Amino acid sequence: MQDKEDLRTISGIPVKKIYTAEDVKDVSGNGLGMPGSPPYTRGTYPNMYRERLWRIFQMTGHGTTEDTAERIRYALEQGSTGFAPECDIQAWLLYDVDHPSVLERKDDVGIFGAPMMSFRDYEAMHEGVEVGRVFSHYGAPLPQCTPFALSCYLLLMEKRGIPINEAMATGEGDFFMAYICMLVDDFIPPSAGLRLNCDAIEYCTKNARRITPVSIPGNNLRESGFNGYQEVAIIFANAIAYIEELLGRGHLQIDDFAHAIGGINLSVGRDFFEDIAKMRAARRMWYKLLKEKYQAQNPRSMQLRIHGLTQGSVCTYQQPLNNIVRCTYQALAAALAGCQSIGVNSYDEAISSPSLAAHTVALRTHQVLQFESNITNTIDPLGGSYYVEWLTDQMEERAWDYLEKINNEGGFIEALNSGWLQREAVKGALELDRSIKKGDLKVVGVNCFVMEEEPHKVEVQHKNPNTWEIAMARLEQLRRERDSAEVGEALKELRQALAGDQNTIPATIKAVRAGSTIGEIGSLYREVFGTWQSNVRF
Repeated sequence: MQDKEDLRTISGIPVKKIYTAEDVKDVSGNGLGMPGSPPYTRGTYPNMYRERLWRIFQMTGHGTTEDTAERIRYALEQGSTGFAPECDIQAWLLYDVDHPSVLERKDDVGIFGAPMMSFRDYEAMHEGVEVGRVFSHYGAPLPQCTPFALSCYLLLMEKRGIPINEAMATGEGDFFMAYICMLVDDFIPPSAGLRLNCDAIEYCTKNARRITPVSIPGNNLRESGFNGYQEVAIIFANAIAYIEELLGRGHLQIDDFAHAIGGINLSVGRDFFEDIAKMRAARRMWYKLLKEKYQAQNPRSMQLRIHGLTQGSVCTYQQPLNNIVRCTYQALAAALAGCQSIGVNSYDEAISSPSLAAHTVALRTHQVLQFESNITNTIDPLGGSYYVEWLTDQMEERAWDYLEKINNEGGFIEALNSGWLQREAVKGALELDRSIKKGDLKVVGVNCFVMEEEPHKVEVQHKNPNTWEIAMARLEQLRRERDSAEVGEALKELRQALAGDQNTIPATIKAVRAGSTIGEIGSLYREVFGTWQSNVRF
């Protein structure tokens, strides 16, 4: 138990017993402002939830592509206002399901998401879903997945007759999962991932401006061991790497593309007030970064949009129904912080992919907050709180300091290549683990209020046991029916684009349209870019 005279936030910031006006630098001046006005501390839009509620944006996927489509349709029917289809790990690694690494775990294929290898799979995953009219996360968890997933989404719009400049979607392109969380042997180097993500940003900026091709996901940083202000700093370091790369190409100005990277994911975890302060600080920091460092002129460039995602690692498999309480107060924090969209984990997060019942409870959590709590009646209801404003200042100050540490390591890409960021993650994860084991950080049902027998048995989500066989049959059918010469020519053009310096998205679209698989495209990436060797040493 923390000493009552030495209480701290989850990120280690010392907290006094009470806060007054003396603790707040500028509670009524330029540091706060009004919603929809610089520096956007109080919210990106003037009317916030009084005009438009946050988007309900749940991650969805298990079993076959048809199973995932069915769950997406169910979520939308029950009131979800966006969806994020999950893909099997083979797609993250750019493998087809007959790759030796996938064959070793073929009984597990579909547990974490549907196997996706080609446009046909992508189409099946969105069967009966009004893609283009409902906001979609089109599925690109890692940088190497971005061109393939974006190409599939654009081809789906084309096939359904929807102009791509009308499509509403976001991608991900997550460096953190690839180069901090997983550390497998077959990832392409971070510099190549940066290029692919920037190709997507550049392409969408010119052709599909309603698509946010890259959303930097801080939630995966928190799951890896970083604290709140480190999460913000690393996200900004990643964004700076994008900005510098795109400006360095000489094709675009900052106001051309800033909005395309101004949507981020932030975790919402244990510390209610700290995470609220973190999001308010992040909006203010983004404004300062774009205005002062990059001289952006368009207000839209300086308005940070945040997807708040409840923190999965906070959920426990012990007494899992307690996770409903955890996810509810985390979703409340995201709403009070003014997020544009929110994702709520299911209570069985620590056990399996969401069951139908757990998924429904997560959806209803949003809806109870939106329609019963009255928290949407006023904008930024915590604005002006001495504690919240002081903590917002603290989060901002510490995030800028940590960003400077990353810069001193050579910037975002070099901090990944050297292993510095990975070591920082491990250090934070070990400190958190020690605090739980010692009982300094209380976790109900884990190190306090433990029960010998679980009061509620959670139904584990089961997948189709034939998921791999179904995916393999679909892959074989594709290979029989496609024009092999057309595929070969398209892959040849893609290889030339990868080896050169032109934007790779047009060639990727051509390859995907011809019937190329994710495994074939992944093989080209590894051939041209090589694979990344981690320098992590503990």
